[in-house]
Amino acid sequence: MRTKVFIGCLLSLLAQPSFSQDASETLLAYAVNVHQTPLQTWGQGYGIYLGSGLFITAAHVAGRAWWTRPKIAIGDVEYPTKVVKEGSFNGTDVTLLSVDPERLPMRLSLRKMLLCKSPPQPGQRVVTVVPEKIALSQILDPRRLPAYAQKFNTVIADVAETGNSGSGVFDLKDRCLLGIMSRKITSPGGQTGDHQSQPRDIAKYFVPASEIAVFLPDNLRSSF
Repeated sequence: MRTKVFIGCLLSLLAQPSFSQDASETLLAYAVNVHQTPLQTWGQGYGIYLGSGLFITAAHVAGRAWWTRPKIAIGDVEYPTKVVKEGSFNGTDVTLLSVDPERLPMRLSLRKMLLCKSPPQPGQRVVTVVPEKIALSQILDPRRLPAYAQKFNTVIADVAETGNSGSGVFDLKDRCLLGIMSRKITSPGGQTGDHQSQPRDIAKYFVPASEIAVFLPDNLRSSF
């Protein structure tokens, strides 16, 4: 009897999707590219679909929208946007854009992403998501950062493999949005005796869900 129970449990575990398969199905669909007009030369910008035709990205990815006329890119199709609310790199580094929901792919029509209610905790496992991939990381204790960088108190540890500006940081367990990636934190390097150290990326800061919730217009705040 015990053998049958053990085999049944083992088969059940083997039948479950791997992490990458599961996350791909539940999170990758929310990730989009953000294109300025004309297309920016510095590389891909990213954003996350919240629902109801609303997309959130880093403010510096969208740029000054009256000038850059940002578009949401899903696959090979670009969608013109309207600016719902614009942030700034030195303020709240997020911008909220809208696209006519009727123009979006059917696969997005019923999707909705909620903001996490619980604050990120050091050591918490997270994923960053861009259209091309997901990447595992974890929340870093800001006290491990140099003193000048400790004002950025929501950071992840992995720099090289995780998504860049505008990508989503998601809670691994609850599948909610923990924040939007904003910037790298770099150690400046310097001279120590005869040794010259080079600048080094040590963490990435993301705008947390709590700040995003405050940033949202009053009529949208309760929706996410």
